[in-house]
Amino acid sequence: MESRASERADPKVLWPEALSVLSLGMSYAPGENPLANLSRKSIGNISVYARGRDYHSVIKGRLKHLAQFIAARGAGVKVFIDTAPVMEKPLAMQAGLGWQGKHTNLVSRTHGSWLFLGEIFTTLQIPPDAPHDDHCGSCSACMAACPTNAFPAPYQLDARRCISYLTIEHDGLIDEEFRSAIGNRIYGCDDCLAVCPWNKFAQAAREQKFFHRAELTAPKLADLATLNEIEFRNFFAGSPIKRIGRARFIRNVAIAVGNSADQSLIPVAQNLARDADHVVAQTGAWAVQNLS
Repeated sequence: MESRASERADPKVLWPEALSVLSLGMSYAPGENPLANLSRKSIGNISVYARGRDYHSVIKGRLKHLAQFIAARGAGVKVFIDTAPVMEKPLAMQAGLGWQGKHTNLVSRTHGSWLFLGEIFTTLQIPPDAPHDDHCGSCSACMAACPTNAFPAPYQLDARRCISYLTIEHDGLIDEEFRSAIGNRIYGCDDCLAVCPWNKFAQAAREQKFFHRAELTAPKLADLATLNEIEFRNFFAGSPIKRIGRARFIRNVAIAVGNSADQSLIPVAQNLARDADHVVAQTGAWAVQNLS
């Protein structure tokens, strides 16, 4: 992020010919309680957005379809979805889609905290919409819900403490001070999103590709812990989870096993402690100690 800060700060640095940015959102609101699995310690909890198809491919397809419509009228276009140095949330706020809540994610009065974002940069000169007002008020439910106290202040996130960052982006060992708080969250964390009061207005997502795969809704830790490289890739084909790789994912599973208080998982933890990957093995050894 630091190396491409100038591009994030100004869309015209990323593409000088761009005159307008179309910011678009798509709901992935769950139809059930996204935190229901957290009390089921022998089950792995996967973030809502990753229980269906990879949103990158789904939304990029929709954006390209709209971009083709614009390009057919002689305008230049470029499509972005979460993989380029684009400040998506500030752009969405400026475009009137919602506002950045105290949890730093976009909040919509219609869709709550459950929006995927994407952008179309174009050479068209389009009159801008009015920016969205902030409607968080005195509410701090999202900040209070964070298991690792990752919000030093409203509208500020310390990614080094964020479970989503730790279980997805962070490579290597996860500090022991965070392992207990991670609980059974094996990919991402929805706590701050799920408690947002604006979610009461959100209707369950209608895009079928975002519907939850049954095997990702409440997977057993004992089953996930045995996945080898090929099995991992096959099991998570078409899922954003595949992107982090087997070792990082099984490291997360090992933490959840260690937090489970399930004595029947001791052999599972012992097997993880013998894993060929040293990070998995060290985390597995910690899980054995925690369960003993």
